[in-house]
Amino acid sequence: MGDYGKKIQALLVGKERMLIGGDWAQARSRRAFPTHDPATEEKLCEAALAGDEDVESAVQAAAGAFAGWRKLDPFERGQKVSALARALREHAEDFALLDAIDSGNPVTAMKGDVLMAAAIMDYFAGLAGELKGQILPGKEGMLHTVFQEPFGVVARIVPFNHPIFFAACKIAAPLVAGNTLILKPAEQTPLSALEMGKYIREIFPPGVINIVTGDGPLTGAALVKHPKIKRIALTGGVDTGRAVMKLSAEGGIKQITLELGGKNPMIVFPDVELDKAVESAVVGMNFHWCQGQSCGSTSRLFLHKKIHDEFLRRLIERAGRIKIGQPLDPETEMGCLASQDQYEKTLRYIDVGKKDGAKLAAGGGRPEGATFAKGYFVKPTIFDGVDMSMRIAREEIFGPVLSVFSWEDYDAVVEQANQVDYGLTASIWSRDLQLAYRTAERIEAGYIWINGSSRHFLGVPFGGFKQSGIGREESVEELLSYVQTKAVNAAL
Repeated sequence: MGDYGKKIQALLVGKERMLIGGDWAQARSRRAFPTHDPATEEKLCEAALAGDEDVESAVQAAAGAFAGWRKLDPFERGQKVSALARALREHAEDFALLDAIDSGNPVTAMKGDVLMAAAIMDYFAGLAGELKGQILPGKEGMLHTVFQEPFGVVARIVPFNHPIFFAACKIAAPLVAGNTLILKPAEQTPLSALEMGKYIREIFPPGVINIVTGDGPLTGAALVKHPKIKRIALTGGVDTGRAVMKLSAEGGIKQITLELGGKNPMIVFPDVELDKAVESAVVGMNFHWCQGQSCGSTSRLFLHKKIHDEFLRRLIERAGRIKIGQPLDPETEMGCLASQDQYEKTLRYIDVGKKDGAKLAAGGGRPEGATFAKGYFVKPTIFDGVDMSMRIAREEIFGPVLSVFSWEDYDAVVEQANQVDYGLTASIWSRDLQLAYRTAERIEAGYIWINGSSRHFLGVPFGGFKQSGIGREESVEELLSYVQTKAVNAAL
């Protein structure tokens, strides 16, 4: 832990407890699970393994706080969300340190995650005025009014790849809309969410936000099946999304949104400025920020035959300049994978790519040197000569593995881009904007960049087609997804 050792040890204190009803609580069963530093493979601490009784306590606390919270002026709810955003900014280093040791992401990138989360929270706080009703025209003597009302208790289940980012920004819309909430962070990375609980206790009434820790089969299942939780949102994998939809029905009909996986294409036409497009290919793969562990990563790169060889040469050179290092080093650009499971899964797919006939052009294993003797490090890996018959072309790896294709026929490359079950993001590179827009119309994806990649923009709805999810986030659509419509028809 180097220079940060004492500070990190202080931050780890108390992480075996959850936030329920404004109080810190251990699991009723006293069961716990370890969380590890993926860069050293050493145990950091233990977190509570919440069971049915703990989830029931959190639901009761949230239900009890709902009446008071929904009565607050929406702008006052927004002010409290903004107050939490300020606390995140003021303690950005603390959250970044916890995420670096818990997820393996670079500490400098994790400071960026804190600031992005705070900006999104402020954005939703500013949308409080959009929670408005309507008066509709009707026959004489009738008054038709439409109200927007919160659901009540909602649950948010977030993933391991951007721990504090998702834990913080994904609670903003439901809170501003007047719901109370139970947050479940990923079992691999619970620490920064629990740290946020310190400031939640200072800012929000007890029970408005509850944080329960645990795994999917026990804690997650208890949440999604609970009959008093009326609204569920998940960011995670497709298999988890299917499980949530199936299990939630056991507790009644619920409103569900899912932001799931992706196997996203980047199509490069021959007229591009190569260096800019190469940089976008590296950035789009999220090698730097989270080691390719992003559902939005452009992990299928379609290069026109005219530029394929030169583009690939520059791509390999650019990826080779990424500074891989320990997550706590401020100079590190690329850390390690979040867990042994992710590490082993990535290596299996690299082996599958070789066996299926793809050409390993770069990376393919652990970096050299004593720094990387332990930990779940994998170099940026690039396969060339990939075709759609290969598993690495069709299945989400969620690691630093990029598949490169060569194309000449326009219709064929569009067909290949759409030839997967996913449809989250896509990137199109061309100086011909008419061609680029025509291509975007044909691509089956919910969030498309033209001459760009990776970046998200406040207010622009983010979400996927096909197996990549249901619903839209980061926009007014997300806020309105946390209210239900009530129509009142009065005979005057």
